[in-house]
Amino acid sequence: MYWLQALPILIPVVLGLGLLILQPQSRKVRNCYIMASVLLTAALSFASIAVAAAADVAPACTLVRFSSEFSISLRIDGASMVYGSIVSALWPLITLYSLDYMSHEGQENRFFGFWIASFGVVLGVAFAEDFLTLYLFYELLTLATLPLVMHFMDEKARYAGRKYLVYSLSGAAFAFIGIVFLLNYGTTLDFTYGGVLDMVKAAGNEPTLRAVFVLAFFGFGVKAAIFPFYGWLPDASVAPTPVSALLHAVAVVKAGAFAVLRLIYFGFGADFLRGTTAQTVVMTAAIVTIVYGAARALRTPHLKRRLAFSTVSNLSYILFSLTLMLPAGLTGALTHMVYHAVVKITMFCCAGAIIQKCGREYIYEFEGIGRRMPVVFGTFTVSAFALIGLPPLGGFAGKWMICSAAVLSADPLAYVGIGALILSTLLTTLYMMTIFVRAWFPVGAVDAEALANIHDPGKAMTIPLVVLAAAGIVLALVSNPLIAFLQAVGFNTL
Repeated sequence: MYWLQALPILIPVVLGLGLLILQPQSRKVRNCYIMASVLLTAALSFASIAVAAAADVAPACTLVRFSSEFSISLRIDGASMVYGSIVSALWPLITLYSLDYMSHEGQENRFFGFWIASFGVVLGVAFAEDFLTLYLFYELLTLATLPLVMHFMDEKARYAGRKYLVYSLSGAAFAFIGIVFLLNYGTTLDFTYGGVLDMVKAAGNEPTLRAVFVLAFFGFGVKAAIFPFYGWLPDASVAPTPVSALLHAVAVVKAGAFAVLRLIYFGFGADFLRGTTAQTVVMTAAIVTIVYGAARALRTPHLKRRLAFSTVSNLSYILFSLTLMLPAGLTGALTHMVYHAVVKITMFCCAGAIIQKCGREYIYEFEGIGRRMPVVFGTFTVSAFALIGLPPLGGFAGKWMICSAAVLSADPLAYVGIGALILSTLLTTLYMMTIFVRAWFPVGAVDAEALANIHDPGKAMTIPLVVLAAAGIVLALVSNPLIAFLQAVGFNTL
């Protein structure tokens, strides 16, 4: 059954290209094609994960072999299960939401062709067996999502697309340098928990290797919006809201964080990096980004851009936890990755519903619309509390695990990171509450006539919102077994 891992990657790419070629004109036919493609991919993905979980040794699948050292290969390990499950669970829900949302945006065949193909590419990142395969799908992800970012093809969309392309390709170039050094100083490019460096070859070259690690960290960190390379993410908010939801919650930024995870724990090795200047540099960058992103979010009145800067901050929660270079740090990063994905995708879907149904994009325009859109703002409010970290919602579990790992590290800089998390939580409370409090409890004059035409969207958009919000609550209620599973991944016992 080793070949099963290839199907959720290859089939959506083929089906996405098929939609681009067939160009169905019937919306009913197109929607059935899209949902069938996405549900089939998700089912195959979960089947692959189940097979890998049941096997004593996870099977490998070689797609292309170039030589004895180089191949494009797939293997599902514990980290793959976590990221692959996030992607496979959330993609169908956001697709259902997108079918209604994109019916008003035009060029649906082109949009959903790349949308379906991107699903397979992201799973390629999740299921990669080695750094060469990861790098291939990491680059393909940029190319597959670029048309989604530039969907409207107006001046803002073209500018955002160019910026996204330049940032992503430049970052990938620095990441590639790290892979080259791993090839020359390592025993293999296959992901190996603890790292692949050959200490005999590395002897005397430790400073160079650690400097290269820093370059590769920032290279992969571009997609994770690390400071100062975050600029592409807020600008990409000009894309249709379903794209923003994927960029911020599932696909691109999480792929960047996942690549950093592989780089630290399965490439250079946490033991090789812990306690060095390299760790100090990357941890400092993550701490700065946590505070900077939250501060910019507070100062930004545009809803989607505020959520974008919130993502900048929250992705560095994950990076900070990874830079602790401890198994507990890996567990904290995976925990926050799961909960943030569900929370942030819900919030962006709410933002899309607000923008589409009442045409209001700025927070000062939200006076009193909460009661006119109770489902949208109800789910948004629950997600906002989860993002703040209010117990027992999921955001609290993620932050608690990260802070616990920071205390365990006994690193003075990690204690500074805890302070950054506390400050960021305060700022998150402010920039979230100013949204939903204004909507539910208007402080200024409300135009009753203008509000009369505002209402919740149809079931195709509200059902995913309710399911996502409910999923976030359920995940919070089962946090103990979930964290136990993630600890098994973090301590390499799965």
